[in-house]
Amino acid sequence: MSDAKFAGLTTATVSDALDRLGIPGALLGLKPLADGVRMCGPAFTVRYVRVGANPGTVGDYLDDVPPGAVVVLDNGGAEDCTVWGDILTAMAADRGVAGTVIDGVCRDVRRALDVGYPIFSRGRFMRTGKDRVEVADVNTAVTVGGERVEPGDWLLGDSDGVVAIRRDVADDVEAIAREIDQRESAIVDQVLSGRTLAAARSSQGYHELQRTRVTP
Repeated sequence: MSDAKFAGLTTATVSDALDRLGIPGALLGLKPLADGVRMCGPAFTVRYVRVGANPGTVGDYLDDVPPGAVVVLDNGGAEDCTVWGDILTAMAADRGVAGTVIDGVCRDVRRALDVGYPIFSRGRFMRTGKDRVEVADVNTAVTVGGERVEPGDWLLGDSDGVVAIRRDVADDVEAIAREIDQRESAIVDQVLSGRTLAAARSSQGYHELQRTRVTP
């Protein structure tokens, strides 16, 4: 697996393509640990719940994550304990995992920053999730950033955040995103050559690039 599927495309452009198709996918509130990282790959999902009377485990699922996949962790947006830290970062980076998306928080961020491992989360907090949360499901539908993500859906992340692209529409989204990217690049070329912004935008239909044309 690789990010060749959406190579060269930004989350902003892909978000516009999703808008045109009338499909949601922008994950609200999830931010990169640092600017300049990029992540793309199919989702490997994990859902957490609060522990019961007999606490379970935070999970050893990472042994099953293939290279190039994105780990997607649904911790219900909780910010009082983490579900990702130093050991998982070291292992994921070594095994070629594309990145991690957390509806919740992470810790031990220094290692991720040092090795450039992409993590997108609601923030950082040092307290462990052990004996506070436990794995409920692996590779089932989850909710992250307010959006449903299923195993195999595509996750694209960059300095602007994360978008999720349903696998059944990934080809259409990519094609539209590439069209939008080409048109916006043409606008930039025109204005840098001295054309007015209004004229350049008009020539490429700028105000209609993301307008919904197809209902989901």
